[in-house]
Formats: sequence, C-alpha cells, structure tokens
Amino acid sequence: MLEEKRKDLDSEKQKKLLFRLVDELSRSSPDLYYRSTSEIAAYLEAYIRKGAKLSAYDRALLTRLSRRDLEVLLSLH
Repeated sequence: MLEEKRKDLDSEKQKKLLFRLVDELSRSSPDLYYRSTSEIAAYLEAYIRKGAKLSAYDRALLTRLSRRDLEVLLSLH
C-alpha cells in the first residue's frame, strides 16, 4: 500500500514537472503547441537529458520515463 502511494506521488510529480518543462520550451519555441505529441515528447526527452535545469532528484524521476511514457503523460493533459 505504501509503495502504491509512492508511485502515485511520483506520477503526479512527473506530470507537474513535464508541464513545467513544456511551458519553458514553449517560451523559446512558440510553435511547440502545434507539433504532434510524439514530436513534443522527443523534444522533451532531449531537453531533460541536456538542457533542463532540474534537481538531481527531479532529473532521475524524469529520465526513467521512456519516450512512450512521455507521450502518454502529455496526452493526459
């Protein structure tokens, strides 16, 4: 039960972080809104690995997501 709650918390944190990063990226790339979910996920994946200003914990939380995971989380918004 405790493990389940932790996973739920991690998932919520991942979603919040992803949408914060999408906001950051959309400031520098206004056309991001018009791109496909798979393009945005690829862009996010690269940004998370190279350019995003994240704490070590937040980076670890996001780097364990696959591109498909990113697409699914983006589509839930």
